[in-house]
Amino acid sequence: MDINATLFGQMITFAIFVWFTMHFVWPLLMEQLNERKKRIADGLAAAEEGRRILQTAEENAKAKIQEAKLHCYKLLQDADLEATRILEASRAQARKERDDIIASGHNELKLEVNKAKAALQKELAHIVVLGAEKIIERTINPDDHREILNKLAKSLA
Repeated sequence: MDINATLFGQMITFAIFVWFTMHFVWPLLMEQLNERKKRIADGLAAAEEGRRILQTAEENAKAKIQEAKLHCYKLLQDADLEATRILEASRAQARKERDDIIASGHNELKLEVNKAKAALQKELAHIVVLGAEKIIERTINPDDHREILNKLAKSLA
């Protein structure tokens, strides 16, 4: 191989090409590579941040679900206690009404018994007066009859 002017021209041209490339093209390539590297790093960081946020959101959701379950359980317990309280109050009122009805029945029964006693006393007095009339064989006038009946009713009561 002969060293000639063509080889020197090619070497000078290659040197100028390398200098031009290193001076003008290389910084643009490095800038693009650095920018791409930064975008990839930012994307990875954002993905990691997204995973962390997702994990935090899942933990918060689990905590909220657990809190909601506890709240529902408490509401159910409160509703059960309220239902029991209402049921007991209804039972107590029913017992009171039953006792009132029974007492009212007893009072009415006493009144009816007293009325029956009074009617029987009057009837008995009337029978006694009739019996006494037959014994003495004379009729008592109505005023005397009423007076005797009243005295007899008072003495029997």
